[in-house]
Amino acid sequence: MSSFTTTITVDRTPEEAFAAIKDVRGWWSGEIEGNTERLGDEFTYRYEDLHLSKQRITESVPGKRIAWEVVDGYLGFVQDKTEWQGTVITFDISKNGDQTEIRFTHQGLVPEFECFDNCSNAWGFYINSSLCGLITAGKGEPNQNASA
Repeated sequence: MSSFTTTITVDRTPEEAFAAIKDVRGWWSGEIEGNTERLGDEFTYRYEDLHLSKQRITESVPGKRIAWEVVDGYLGFVQDKTEWQGTVITFDISKNGDQTEIRFTHQGLVPEFECFDNCSNAWGFYINSSLCGLITAGKGEPNQNASA
């Protein structure tokens, strides 16, 4: 089983990338409630009646790694409404020459899931466009594609 992964490379420091990732409202759409900054923080993401998930920050290593466990989830557009529940979302940050590489993985978001195509396409946009824009230009696109 292969989880969804995408990687971006930016002309910024690992610390700048780390700060942008923690600014979840700056790059992910929907309504986000709760703190998104520190280890142990929990926040909810809601988009209409299509998606509700609660993430807990389980790892936070400045300039290196952030991980969220999806502790609760509801997807209104698939048969198994709990497909995201128990999955883990990670951001691994590393230097690559003069650039910084961010490897995003949604562990447990697998092709066997009914939401895989929609969710992986949305994550692709949020990471490759919105988060990348927030890191490099200081402005993300958090409400362009709100299905993930």
